[in-house]
Formats: sequence, structure tokens, C-alpha cells
Amino acid sequence: MLLRSIIATAILAAGTTASVAQNQVLNLYSARHYPTDEALYSNFTKATGIKVNRVDGDDAGTIARLKSEGAASPADVILLVDAARLWRAENDGLFQPVKSAVLEQRIPANLRGKDDGKGSQWFGFSTRARVIVYNKQNVQPQDVETYEALADPKNKGKLCTRSGSHPYNVSLFGSLLEHHGEAKTEALLKGYVANQARQPVGGDTDQIKAVASGECGVAISNSYYVARLMKSSKPEDIDVMKKVAVIWPNQNTTGTHVNIAGAGVARHAPHREAAVKFLEYLSSDDAQRYFAEGNNETPAVKGVKTGNPALDALGPFKAEVIDVSAVGRNQQKVQQLLDRAGYK
Repeated sequence: MLLRSIIATAILAAGTTASVAQNQVLNLYSARHYPTDEALYSNFTKATGIKVNRVDGDDAGTIARLKSEGAASPADVILLVDAARLWRAENDGLFQPVKSAVLEQRIPANLRGKDDGKGSQWFGFSTRARVIVYNKQNVQPQDVETYEALADPKNKGKLCTRSGSHPYNVSLFGSLLEHHGEAKTEALLKGYVANQARQPVGGDTDQIKAVASGECGVAISNSYYVARLMKSSKPEDIDVMKKVAVIWPNQNTTGTHVNIAGAGVARHAPHREAAVKFLEYLSSDDAQRYFAEGNNETPAVKGVKTGNPALDALGPFKAEVIDVSAVGRNQQKVQQLLDRAGYK
């Protein structure tokens, strides 16, 4: 790990030196680990001549590294995959505001960070919905069509989720807190615990497979995990998807919760102009299609045709419209509610 960090730092230092001569480099700190993103970055280089030097890490590690590097950081763009982490980075002063007519026109206001008049701190470029997956044999869809219904006693012994403290769930519960307030959200979380078929374990794909096997009746998953299984040619994955169905939750009320992948210009970016160009590129139709086709995410820009048959098969849905920054503001309170509810 130390060696990799040293190598990455050396690469970035070399890139920074080269940029003095030609200003054709961009240092990207990324929490995305999807191989398909390579084409996204190489196309940016082809279009602009700007080379992308990427340093990978998870959200928390990336934020910790930036704070450690301080003003000496070579990072130009910070790319994170959770609204709460973007909010944290914003509040830690890791971004600088960006005023861009392109970004303001293409990225919806509720998918952007704080704007104090000088521009937004960060922008969401793709979304992933938190959907409900149920066993077609054992569960009636009308019993599990909302996040709130999963806490109903009629679903006792049926619910499976990954850890309540995982960022995907913290974001969902943060949105429920925004909609319902503290008392009702705590009651919902206690209902989730009471209805668990087993202790939380594994990732979202594990929850879907547990529903198919009958271990669980219903689960919560990010939409792109469902789409991956839908596109799989493996017989076992095809069998899983024959046994389950998917619901866009809360279509008649608040709408389905969505989380985001987003990016902003680093506070001490040595190549600010290149960084802004990169953000604007991520909002382009071509880049938006890469998010959809490469990782089954929904474009943040409205009206982009994805060319992804799995997303098309899942169909359109009503998404909740709240300021995603609220999810970040609520995360500490959510963790307190999880602890009180005994949600592991």
C-alpha cells in the first residue's frame, strides 16, 4: 500500500512538472473503480489533448489523503461516489467553487453542491436508485411498494439488507429523515430490524440472490446491481432474475431515493482550467452515456438516450426531488438512529 502511494505520488509529481511546460495534464483523485471508466478518460484526452493521471482510493481514503496533503496537494479534480461523502468533502473545504454555464444548464440544481454566488462546490454526474427487489413466488408487490412498507409487521421475517451503516443505506435513511423527521424515521428503522430475515451481511448483489433463493422475501439494492444481473449471460444469474421482480419505491409519494457520483475542482488545483473542462466533459451526452452503458448508472442530465437495454427494461420512474446535500447533513443523526434501533 505504501509503495503504491509512493508510485502514485511520483506519477502526479511528474505530471505536474510537465504541466508547467504545456499545461496538458489533469490529476484526478477518484473513488470510482470501474474498468469501463478508462474509455471515459481516454476520450477526454483524445478530445482535449489533456492527459489524465488518476489516483484511486475509496471515498474516505481519498478525503483523508486530500486533508493530509493540504495546500501541497496536486489534485485537480475529486470524484466521489456518495452524496454524503461529497457533502463531507465540501464541509472540509476540499473543493473550490465553479461557475460554469454549461454545468448549470445541464446538471439539475438538486444534484449540485452549495453555491454561495461564486459557483457550485461539486456536481452530480450519474445517479443510482435504491430499489426494492422481491421474490415473485412468496411476496405480493402491493405489500412492499414503499420504503415505509418494509417496516410493516406483515413483512416480519422477510427483509434482507446490507449493513445499515453502509453509505448506500445511510444515504437512503438520510432522505427518509428529511421527509419524515426523527421520530418516524427511528420507528421505521426499528421496524426494519424487527422484520429482518437474518442479520445484515454482504453487498447488494448478495441480497438479490438471497431473495431469489427464498432466504429473504424482499431486499433493498442499488439499481445498477440489478441491471448487471439482467445483462449477465451466466445461467445462475439468469435464474436469479427469473425469480425476482423490481419495484421503483414510493412512486405515489416522495419518489424513489437516488444517490449520486459527483465531482468538483480541488481547492488547490494546479490546473484549474483543465479541471473545469473535465467537469464540463462529464456532463456531455457522450460521457453521460458511458456512465449508463459502462456501469448501468442513470445519467444526471435529462433526456440522454442511454443505449442500455437493462436500464430501458427497468423503465422510467419518479425520483425524489430533494437537495442531495441534505443526505450529508443528516448522516450523523442517521447513525444515532441506527444505534438506537439496534440496526447492525
